[in-house]
Amino acid sequence: MTARELDAAGITAPDLRAAYTACRELNARHGRTYFLATRLLPPERRSAVHALYGFARWADDIVDGLDRREPPAERDRLLGVLERDLAQGLRHGGAAEPVVRAVADTAERYGIDPALFTDFMASMRADLTVTDYPTYRDLCGYMHGSAAVIGLQMLPVLGTVTSRAEAEPYAAALGVAFQLTNFLRDVGEDLDRGRVYLPADLLAAHGVDRPLLEWSRRTGRDDARIRAALVAAAALTRGAYRDAEPGIAMLEPRVRPCIRTAFLLYGGILDAIAGDGYPVLHRRAVVPVHRRAAVAASGLTRLVAARVRVPARGGSPPGRPRRPGAGR
Repeated sequence: MTARELDAAGITAPDLRAAYTACRELNARHGRTYFLATRLLPPERRSAVHALYGFARWADDIVDGLDRREPPAERDRLLGVLERDLAQGLRHGGAAEPVVRAVADTAERYGIDPALFTDFMASMRADLTVTDYPTYRDLCGYMHGSAAVIGLQMLPVLGTVTSRAEAEPYAAALGVAFQLTNFLRDVGEDLDRGRVYLPADLLAAHGVDRPLLEWSRRTGRDDARIRAALVAAAALTRGAYRDAEPGIAMLEPRVRPCIRTAFLLYGGILDAIAGDGYPVLHRRAVVPVHRRAAVAASGLTRLVAARVRVPARGGSPPGRPRRPGAGR
């Protein structure tokens, strides 16, 4: 299936094919929810999406240092190497890291604004030093670079039936909704890394602070104040989904099933957290396999329906490769 996707996208250069394949493998290992949804995209667009998410995952792994437990100074150095490699790839083509080669090629093929990658890297760098956010406004500043820009990077790949500018706020909001979901799901794991992403003012409104979260994580005990704060965080997240949902209809019909499926699967994580009683400080909530399968099957039905409709006109189509087989 990988070769079919690469062929459909016109990616023939061996080094680029290997780079895009590396991105796909990253997503298959680490992003089960979204990887499942990408199977509903037209084959010619999947590789670009894997490149965008693969690069984001690569940077995130450097910041978190999960594999080798690097000290902060080493993570800072590795992030600097990645930033320089990315700048080289975006400006001149070619990059040392395969994941960077793929994302730079995608950016050129689809005309993605390089400033979106600059903003992303700024938020990744913030994770090296910033450990909490006093207000939701402060958190939104971080999420612009870490999540909203991912939605904005995706738009040229997906294509729209409206002007791209009209769809952009909704794409950004969906990126934020996905990340807020991750923050809620991963409260305990993030605390182990020394970070609290839930805004301090939201926590304080329910009598919660970092020491109380650390106590709950350490002892495995629950607290009614923490649960109330988590319920409020879930409500905030559901609001982000409501803000984002109208944007799905602005996308090209053939890509809507993918994004709708991701929308429902990520929303299902919130449902799983609530159904389990908000135990996110002690274990990660998981959407049951049968639920993921049912949502994917529904997405497939929508995909078949979209293929028989006449596509809407007058919007912003996805970018096109420079020429079949073009590569650096």
